[in-house]
Amino acid sequence: MHTVLVTRPTIVLVHSPLVGPSTWTGSAGPLRDKGFGVVVPALAAVVDGEPPFYHRIAETVAGQVENRPVVLVGHSGAGALLPAIADAVPGEVRAAVFVDAILPHPGEDWFTTAPPELGRRLESLAVEGRLPPWHEWFPPGALTAMFPDPETHRRFVAELPRVPLAYFAERAPEAERWPPPACGYVRLSEAYDAVADECERLGWPVHRVDANHLAMLTRPGFVAGLVARAVTELTGE
Repeated sequence: MHTVLVTRPTIVLVHSPLVGPSTWTGSAGPLRDKGFGVVVPALAAVVDGEPPFYHRIAETVAGQVENRPVVLVGHSGAGALLPAIADAVPGEVRAAVFVDAILPHPGEDWFTTAPPELGRRLESLAVEGRLPPWHEWFPPGALTAMFPDPETHRRFVAELPRVPLAYFAERAPEAERWPPPACGYVRLSEAYDAVADECERLGWPVHRVDANHLAMLTRPGFVAGLVARAVTELTGE
């Protein structure tokens, strides 16, 4: 049994809409061992439905969080979801941590903020308005090296939804409770160097490590330590 220090905020680990909650489950235990309450919402069923996506995702997360202080932690595409979630959760949002994640874009859709060639690439992949599972966006075997063993890879792939292209065309809502008092960034891979640079320009604390985009699957304890460090730095707890 884990002992949770009541003064510490609950960490809400939000996975990208393109993947599933197993992205974060390995890091949840080490964070609980450090005295944090941890929630890992599952969002695939929500994204598999119809719009509006942001509101339904935020309500799904809020329904799993108690009325106590939280820190929102978003990986990859979940970075865009954090403002809507901040508006929906019942308790105080003390901070937000972005882990190899895109930044919020309230009032804009993903296509507006992404490089045009990437948007065209997604449109070309869609079949009847839905994208193939995320691992099929890449050449066969391209992601295999990111996984520590075949079972972790199998579990990860089994959770991947076929996300509607409409998700990327939906404007992210403006959020009254955004930004929180403090934000920080954890950069895991070179692909997010430019985002980490932008966060440094914003004055956020940024931690850079040389890992990979799915390091919470290959090194869950290591990533849990990075998240705990960032949360403590931002909240003092």
